[in-house]
Amino acid sequence: MTNTCSNLAQNTIHPAFELVRQQFIDALSTTVYEFRHKVTGAVHYHLANDNDENVFLVAFRTQPMDSKGEAHILEHTALCGSKKYPVRDPFFSMIKRSLNTFMNAFTAADWTAYPFATQNKKDFDNLLSVYLDAAFFANLNQLDFLQEGIRVEFENDKPVFKGIVFNEMKGACSAPTDQLYHKLAQHLYPQTTYHYNSGGDPKDILDLSYQELLDFYKSHYHPSNAVFMTFGDADIYDLHEKFEQQALKHFEKGHTLYSVPEKRLTQPIQVNEHYAMDEDDLSQKTYHVLSWLLPETNHVKLRLGMRLVEGILLENSAAPLRNYLETSKLGQSTGPLMGTDDSNFEMTFYCGIQGSEADKADEFEQGVMAILKDVASKPIDRDTIDAILHQIELHQREVDGDGTPYGLSLIFNGMSGAIHHGDPITVWDVDQALADVKQELEDPMWLSQLIQTYLIDNPHRVRLTLIPDNQQSQRDRDEEQARLDQLDRSLSPEQREQIIQQTEALKQHQATPDDLELLPKVTLADIPAELKHADAIAEQIDLDGQTVPVHLYHAGTNGLFYQQVLIHLPDDVVLSPYFNLLSMLMGEVGAGEYDYLQLQQQQTAISGGVGMGLSLRSQIDDKNQISAFLTLTTKALNHHVAAMDLLKTAFTEMRFDEKDRILELLQQRKARWQSRISGSGHSYAMQTAQRNMSALAKRDYQNTGLPALRWLSQLIEDIQQDEQRYHDFVQKLQQIHQRILQSSKSFLLVCETQQSDQLLQHLQQVWSQQQHIEQTTAIQNPEFVEDQQDQAWLIQTNVQFCASAYPAVDIVHPDAAAFMVLGPYLRNGYLHGAIREQGGAYGGGAGYDSNACAFRFYSYRDPRLSETFDDFNRAIDWLLNSEQQDYQLEEAILGLIASMDKPGSPAGEAITACYAALHGRDHDFRQHLRQSILAVTLSDLRRITKQYLLDQHPVRAVVAPASRQEELLQLGFNIQKIN
Repeated sequence: MTNTCSNLAQNTIHPAFELVRQQFIDALSTTVYEFRHKVTGAVHYHLANDNDENVFLVAFRTQPMDSKGEAHILEHTALCGSKKYPVRDPFFSMIKRSLNTFMNAFTAADWTAYPFATQNKKDFDNLLSVYLDAAFFANLNQLDFLQEGIRVEFENDKPVFKGIVFNEMKGACSAPTDQLYHKLAQHLYPQTTYHYNSGGDPKDILDLSYQELLDFYKSHYHPSNAVFMTFGDADIYDLHEKFEQQALKHFEKGHTLYSVPEKRLTQPIQVNEHYAMDEDDLSQKTYHVLSWLLPETNHVKLRLGMRLVEGILLENSAAPLRNYLETSKLGQSTGPLMGTDDSNFEMTFYCGIQGSEADKADEFEQGVMAILKDVASKPIDRDTIDAILHQIELHQREVDGDGTPYGLSLIFNGMSGAIHHGDPITVWDVDQALADVKQELEDPMWLSQLIQTYLIDNPHRVRLTLIPDNQQSQRDRDEEQARLDQLDRSLSPEQREQIIQQTEALKQHQATPDDLELLPKVTLADIPAELKHADAIAEQIDLDGQTVPVHLYHAGTNGLFYQQVLIHLPDDVVLSPYFNLLSMLMGEVGAGEYDYLQLQQQQTAISGGVGMGLSLRSQIDDKNQISAFLTLTTKALNHHVAAMDLLKTAFTEMRFDEKDRILELLQQRKARWQSRISGSGHSYAMQTAQRNMSALAKRDYQNTGLPALRWLSQLIEDIQQDEQRYHDFVQKLQQIHQRILQSSKSFLLVCETQQSDQLLQHLQQVWSQQQHIEQTTAIQNPEFVEDQQDQAWLIQTNVQFCASAYPAVDIVHPDAAAFMVLGPYLRNGYLHGAIREQGGAYGGGAGYDSNACAFRFYSYRDPRLSETFDDFNRAIDWLLNSEQQDYQLEEAILGLIASMDKPGSPAGEAITACYAALHGRDHDFRQHLRQSILAVTLSDLRRITKQYLLDQHPVRAVVAPASRQEELLQLGFNIQKIN
C-alpha cells in the first residue's frame, strides 16, 4: 500500500502523535488516517469526510479466560463514575443531558468498546470528556459492582442472587440461539478466549469477585491496549489535543495484548449438547451445525475469498449448500449460524439447520460434505462469481445509517482488523483486495480449491447437535437454589449481618442524589430551530394514458438507486392474516418464466433484492382507521435498471404453483420467529397490553403478535395434512394478490440528480404494459375478539418482560406532545432507578405509542413480577406527589428532540419523509409537533397524568417463563401459550 503521509502537512500533526499513513477511499468518499501515540503506542484511525454526524469509539482488547463475565460487568461498572465525574451514573445521566444520535457500550468476544455519535460540536466535546474519563479513570466503586454485577441479598430471611448483568445474561442465555453459539464455541475453541462466554454465564458470574474485576481493569484498560476510532468532519489536531490532555499524557508505555492461534484439532469431532426447552413436545426442535476454524482474519485475500465461497454456497436459495439445507427435509429451516464469520482473530465458517431431530445428525453431515465435494470438484460458474462480486460492490457502495450511524457501522466493520493488529483499511477499501482476488479468479479452480482446503480437508471441524431438554430449566433452578441453600447454611451471624449492611449501603448509594452540575450538558438553546427534511420533486409518468405520480428525491446515494411501488390498500387486505404470508413469498417463489431458483439468481446478479411490505400508521385524527400502503421495493447500482423489470415481474407474475417451496418458506418463517421471541419479549408484552386501544393495535396483535405465531403453527399443520386446506390457503393468497393488483399505485424513486431522467424513463417503460385485472370481491376476515383481561404469554426464557398500557390520545390531539415527553420524564426520573438499579432488570421505561394511541410502561429482562407493576404505579405517584426539578423536564425534551433529529442514510431520510407525508405527517406537521414538545411544561405532565392515568385501570401483560404460571394465575393473568 502506498504511504502518502506527506499529503498531511507536518505542522497539522499533534506533537504527541505520529502519522503512520493516510489513504483516500473513493467508494466511501473518505480519507482514512492512521496515527500512533508516541508514548503509549495507542492507535487512532480517523475516517475523515464532510459528514457532520461525528462518531467516537475507544476499544480495548479484552480476553477473559473464564465465563465469570468480568469483561461485561466491567463495561457496565466503568460507566458508573470516574475521577473527573464522581457521580453514580454518568453514562445514563449524559444520555439525558445530550443530543446524541447514539450512545452505548459493547462487550464482544475479545474486545470492549465505548462508542457515541452526535451532530452537535459542543455535545461531542461533552461526551468525549465523559467517555475518556470513564474508560481510563473509572472509580469502580464496590457498590456499583454489586449493583451491576452480582450480589447476595436476603428476602424473607433467605439469600437470593441479584445483579443487572446476572439477570441480563439469564435472559440472554435462555435463548436457544445463544446456547447454540456458546456450546459450539466450547468445542470449536479448546484453549483461547473464545472458549468462554465473555458476557458471562450466570452459573459462573456467581463466582466473580470484586478484586478480580479490579485486576481485569488494570490489565486490560490501558492506552497501550486501546484502539481509538473516529469518523466525521472533526478537526484531527483538536481530537488529539483532547485525547492527550484528558487521558493519554497520564500514562507511560504499557502492555499490549495479542491474540494467539487456537490449538488445532487433528480430526473432526461430533458432539451432542442439550438446551432448555420448557415444552412437552420436543419433536422437530433439534439444531445441527457444522463449523470449521479457518486461518487468521488478517489474511486479506483469503478473507475475501471465503466471502466469495460463502456467496457461492449460501447466497440465496439457488446456491447449492443453501438449497440442500432448505430442501433436504431434515429440518424446518436453515440454522442461525451460517456463512463466514471474520470478527474473531481466526475466521470460522458455519452451516446448519434447525427444527430437526437428533437422529438426523449423520445424514445432515454426510449431505453437507457431499455438496461441498461436488462443488469443489469442478470450476465455479463465472456468472455466479460475478453475481457475488456484484453483491460485494453494492454493499461496499451503499451509504447506510438508518439504524446504527453510518460512521459507526464503518468503524465496526474495521474493528476486527484494528483489534487484531491487522489492517482495517483493507475492509474499508475493498477495491485493492478485489483486484488481488480477481487475479486469483483467473484460475478457474481457485474457489473450488479453497472449499477443498478449508472445508473438506480441514480437520478442525466440529459437528454439534443441540437437543432440547424439558428438564434442563428445572435442573438449572434447582442448582441455583441448592447453591443458595448451601450458602444459607454456611453463613455465620457475622456474615449475615455483613450482607444486611451491604444491602443497606447499596440502597443508600442508589438513593443518594448526584451532583449533576459536575457533568457537562447541552441545553434547549443548543437545539436547531428547524427539523431537517428531504424535499420531494413532484414528477409523473404516463402509464397507458393515465398520469401516475412519482415521488422523486435526489440524494447522494453513491451510485445506487432505490425504487418503490406504493399501493394504497383496502382494509380487507390490511386485516387479512394471510397478507404477511403473501409478502413473505414475493421474491422467494417463482414469477413469470422464472422458477424460484432462477428468480433468486436474477436478484443476486442485478439488484439488492426485491421485497414486499406494509407501511402502516393510525389515521392521524381517527384511531379506529388505519392508513396503509403496500410497498414493493428494490435497490440496485445505477447501471442495473433491469432491477425495475425484475421487481414488476416478481410482484405481478408471482407464481403459486411451487407447493414444496411455499411449505419450506412457511416452516422457515415459523422456526426463525420462534428463535427470536425471547430477544423481543418487551415488545410483545407492550403489544399485548395495548392490543385493543386502536384499530392498528388490534391488527398488529392479531397479525404480527404472539397469536399470529400460534395461528401460523396451526396453519402449517393443517395444510400439510389436508390437500384441500392447502388448496384453500393458496386461493386466499391469490385473492389478496388480485385485490392488490386492482389498487391504484404511485412510485418512489431515490437517486442521484444526473441519473433521474434515465431512471424515470425506464420506470415508465416497465410499468406501461399493464395487464387487465378482473375485479374480485372483498376478503372475508375473522372478527377481532376484544377482551380487557391481563394476559401472560409463556415462552422459553428465565426472566420476565412486563408491560402496562393506558388508552391515550391520537397524534393530532393537543395532549400528544405532553404524552411524548411524559415517557422519558418518568423513565429518567423514577423508572430507571426503580426497575434497573434497585430491581435488577436490564432495562425499563415508559412511552407513548401514537399508532396504538396508548401510553405504556415496560420492563426488559426483569427478575421481578408484581413488584415491577407496583413500580409502574409508584412512578405516577412520584410525579404527582414528589418535588420535581426543572432540569428533569429539559432532559426529557432533549432526548425526544435528539431522536427526531437523528440522521439516517441519504436514501433512508428520503424514504422516511415520503412515507410520513403519505400518512398525513408531512414536514409542517412534524415541525409543529416539535414546537409543541418544546413548549411542554411540568404542569402539562401532571395534568395528563391525573386525567388519563391516575385511578385508571391499565391492561397488564407479561411475557414470562412457564415456571411462573402459578404465580401469574394468582395475580389474575389469563395464561396464553404459543403451542
